Amino acid sequence: MVADALGCPFLDLDDIIVKKAGKTIPQIFEAEGERGFRRREKQALEQTVEKYSESTAVLALGGGTVTIPGSLGLLQEKTLCIYLQADVDTLRPRLEGTSGERPLAGEGWEERLADRLPLYEKAAHITLDASALTPEQLADEIIISCL
Repeated sequence: MVADALGCPFLDLDDIIVKKAGKTIPQIFEAEGERGFRRREKQALEQTVEKYSESTAVLALGGGTVTIPGSLGLLQEKTLCIYLQADVDTLRPRLEGTSGERPLAGEGWEERLADRLPLYEKAAHITLDASALTPEQLADEIIISCL
């Protein structure tokens, strides 16, 4: 919705990784482990940020992107990073049943979230509470925050 309103491309980093690898995320995890996936993720992030450095695009990141060495600096220096914060009670139903396509969305995700929280906050130029907003309201808040 934000990309449409701004008239720019919407990109999902996971989709970019899958397209380049020719494999699903679970297949990458199975063949290369999390380390191999993060290597691919870092490369995709760097290439995408570089490609759109002179224009506008909306890029959705995976939850673990901030854990990659060097990603925080890249996000802080080369992007306008918006952290869509949501509480555990909001996230739980959104993540239920997704572990087949998201290998780290299964057991232990709440602990990973707690561990990553300082990284999300450090990467973000803007933090918005997404817990109680509809997608339309959240898109409006994102656009207003970017003005």
